[in-house]
Amino acid sequence: MVTATVPVPTAGKLQDQPWMAPLKKPFDKIYVFWLAGMSCDGCSIAVTGATNPPLEKLLLGHVPALPKVILHHPVLAIESGAAYMENFRRALRGELDAPYVLCLEGSAVDETLSGDGYWVALGVGNLEEEDANMIDGVRQPVRVMDWVQAMAPGAAAAIAVGTCATWGGIPSAYGNPTGAMSLQDLLGKDYRSAFGLPVVNIPGCSPVGDNIMETVAAVVLFLQGLGPLPEFDDLGRPAWLFGETVHRHCVRAGYYEEGVFAKTYGDKECLVEVGCWGPVVQCNISERGAINGLGGCMNTGGPCIGCTMPGFPDKFSPFYKSAPGSLFSSTASKVNGSAIRRLRDMSRKNLNRSVIADRRGKASSGWVFAEPKPTPVDKATHYFYEKWQFWGTAKPGSRKSNKVAGRKQ
Repeated sequence: MVTATVPVPTAGKLQDQPWMAPLKKPFDKIYVFWLAGMSCDGCSIAVTGATNPPLEKLLLGHVPALPKVILHHPVLAIESGAAYMENFRRALRGELDAPYVLCLEGSAVDETLSGDGYWVALGVGNLEEEDANMIDGVRQPVRVMDWVQAMAPGAAAAIAVGTCATWGGIPSAYGNPTGAMSLQDLLGKDYRSAFGLPVVNIPGCSPVGDNIMETVAAVVLFLQGLGPLPEFDDLGRPAWLFGETVHRHCVRAGYYEEGVFAKTYGDKECLVEVGCWGPVVQCNISERGAINGLGGCMNTGGPCIGCTMPGFPDKFSPFYKSAPGSLFSSTASKVNGSAIRRLRDMSRKNLNRSVIADRRGKASSGWVFAEPKPTPVDKATHYFYEKWQFWGTAKPGSRKSNKVAGRKQ
């Protein structure tokens, strides 16, 4: 187990703080302990679908500059029972031959509310041994939160995977009986890993698999001394992945600009008025897709319900209603968009005619069966449009352009 005494930053950006001395050499493997709190296992499914890099390449050690990952996952592990839990206890005893990373999927919980039972557990006995903590000769389960709190101080990094682990998510919604919370709420604001890192947050319900893998890879490169500390925002999110809103890269954003909105699910237009929170939600799924660059909520017709945000789900409820702010923004968009749309229609109508068609006064295509004749308004608009377009320059084929090119009139 690698440990170090690292000063807790008191001011300034995290990237500017002094960190532990660089390692003597990069390590050739790293252990990853994946624990599940109040989880649906969706984050596990997401990470197995990642392609950049694929999980299997990390497990085989085939990604350049990255160490081989020794993954301890309750679903993907070959071992079971005592054999599976042994490396957890070895990590606590400091007997591993390489650093380890702790990942939590699902919400952390307040086990003081579980009475004599437990909300989530892994293994039996206690943190030190399996043959302990017996009732009537039966070994009792070990609470997952006990594993998390015991292993976090010695971890090279603690990573919260998915919205439940990063902010509390659906299990922490109003009225929940478990006291569900985020990993950073459980460990506290002052928590630092053995390498000096606060909790790293990768939100999403579930996150994009490539977001998980890319963040983990960037963090591991830093831990090895082969790369700088990745840029994280004030909430511990990878800034390069969650710095933009859904709306800015949405395939339907052009409809919003022109003030055209979907009236029901399945319509092709902007989804803001059927409950989409994309203009204010920080997420990259509309540009990155869900798996292998494909899919994603808005790309496949689903409104954004804010699942990557700390306020999810309560602050985004009810999901079937439009956001209160959309009353003002979409109304303004409709007013501006109606004018913009008409101006663009006029420009498009002109640009869909070739220069030859303009000179002949009729379309060249045999697909036109009834060509409307230009009205005086169309002709006037076209005249002033061209004057403005070539203001201060030369129109192709004009006397001025021929003179500049040295051609004879």
